This record gives sequence, structure tokens and C-alpha cells, in this order.
Amino acid sequence: MEKQMVIAYIGNGKSANRYHIPFVLTRKDKIRIKKIYTMDHSRDKWAEIPGVQYVEDMDEILKDEEIQVVILSTPHDTHYPLAKKVLEAGKNCVSEKPFTETKEQAEELFALAKKKGLMMQCYQNRRFDSDFLTAQKVIESGIIGDVTEVEISFDYYRPEIPQKREFHPFHSFLYGHACHTLDQVISYFGAPDRVQCDVRQLLGEGKMNDYFDVDLFYGNRLKATVKSSYFRVKPRPAFTVYGMKGMFVKEVKDKQEEHLKMFYMPGQPGFGEDKPSEYGTLTYMDENGVYHEEKVPTVTGDYGRYYDALYETIMNGKEQLVKPWETILQIEIMEKGIRGLK
Repeated sequence: MEKQMVIAYIGNGKSANRYHIPFVLTRKDKIRIKKIYTMDHSRDKWAEIPGVQYVEDMDEILKDEEIQVVILSTPHDTHYPLAKKVLEAGKNCVSEKPFTETKEQAEELFALAKKKGLMMQCYQNRRFDSDFLTAQKVIESGIIGDVTEVEISFDYYRPEIPQKREFHPFHSFLYGHACHTLDQVISYFGAPDRVQCDVRQLLGEGKMNDYFDVDLFYGNRLKATVKSSYFRVKPRPAFTVYGMKGMFVKEVKDKQEEHLKMFYMPGQPGFGEDKPSEYGTLTYMDENGVYHEEKVPTVTGDYGRYYDALYETIMNGKEQLVKPWETILQIEIMEKGIRGLK
């Protein structure tokens, strides 16, 4: 049996109980959740996890010498002060996204972690979305040739949300959703040569940011675009990749979030898996000029792979999955995009 990594959570809401803990519980041989901090456990809506201690004093986590990593699953405006507190207590730290509100805050946290010989990392679970993983498989097959354009969309038809919310730069659609898709682009293609942002308030000044379209350019050939809107009655394809010889379109997003919302959990048969009707379509011209159109079986996503990588970093000294520069660059792009709105 492998030695267990001992972790704790600060925050006991939807983020921890939907997007983190269910995946950790399938890895009990490698990871043990020792404690969860909650402000008032009597008011928590989520069922207790057997064997986990629920505490209302954060020091019970920060002063526990057995705990190796503290995961922040709290509102994003608390990430910076809490991460600083965790690092100063001598603990490795993982923070949900958006990681921080500003590039300056992120740089400070990574510098503090380095100074103390600790790991600080953003929780980028959507690197393990099925649409993203399947698109990578198609690109790397070489069938569609050199890639010229990638489009990642995260659309909804939820007009009531921007109608009710006033503008705040960090409580915006850009910060709330581009933090997923920008990371996918940066993690796969690297740092772009230039960035162009189209970030709007479709309901006018004073209302929340409800639309964005961010282009990342790589040389003269490749453009990757991440875009989202609250006003799409029919969403655009989740993932589209264009190459010199063909294209790949994945209409349907990764299914893990949908299944988690139905309390269908990791480890259960079929969790996160697409139906054949949901497979993406690969269209290309072969070397003989013959047209092909075929379905590509979806690579099943697994957010737990983030924790597998975290285990390797903490327990075996391997390089962390999400690099500090990737997180800093993402925040810099979002800061640029939201600038000027009010």
C-alpha cells in the first residue's frame, strides 16, 4: 500500500463536495482527508464524510503537523488572504479558481511559497475535461494536419443572472468562466505571442459582464479563442479544432459536472462517459483527396487526475501540474480583459 497524502479543506460547500471530495474518495489508498474547516457545521447542507473531522477553528488545520496540503474551496475573494495564511503556517496549498483577483496577488503567493519551500497551486481540474482530452487526441493523431484555429465555448441561456447582478470586475463572467478555458489553451499551447479581448456588458453599463471572446495568437498560423455568453438559446459547440486537412467538432461538454449535479458519482459505472450520439465528429481529406466524416469515441474525463498529479508532487517530488507562470498569465489576461468596464 502506498503512503497516504494527508489533506484538509477550508470550505465545506458545493465546490469541495462536488468537484473535489468525490474524486478523492475514489483514491483512499493514496489520499486521506483528515479535516474540513466550516464556519458553522450545524448549518452545513452536505452529508458528513465518515472518518473526517469537521472543525470550526481554522487553527486546528493549520497547526496539525500531519496535514500536508490544505485545499481552499471558498469564495474567490478569500483565496489570497487564506492562501497567505496557509503558506505562513508552513502548509502546501491548493486554491480553487479564479486563483486571485490580480496578477500582483498571485505573484506574491508564489514568491512566498518559494521562499518557504512549499507548493502553491491552482486547482485546474478542467484540464481533464473529456472534450479537451479528445481534441488533444485528434490533434496529436495528425489527421487534420497543422492546427490553425481552436474555439472553446462555454455558453448558457440564463438571462436572469446578468439582469439581477451589478457590475464588479472580479464577480464577472470572464473571471468565473475564462479561468477554465484560458487554462486549457495555455496548458496545451503555451504562452501566446499576443492576446485580443472582447469583453462586454450586453445589458449595458453597470450590469455584470455577461459575454467574452478572447483570442490568443501563436505566430501567424494558430489562433485559439475562448468565448462564452449568457444569452445563447442554443450553445455553440464546446470544442472546435480546424486544421490544414480537416476539422473536429465536439458539440457536447464534458459530462462529469452534469453527473455530479445528479449525485451520480465517480466510481459508478458510466460516470462521466458520453453516449455514442454525443461523440465528436472528425472531418478530413486523406492523402488521396478522399473526403471522410466519422465519429470519434470520447476520451473519458476524470477530475481526480489532478489529485493523482498532486500526490506525485507532494509525495514523490515531481514538478507540479499547474505551473505558477501559467496561473499568473491567465490572471494577467483576465485583468486586461475586464479593464475599462464599469
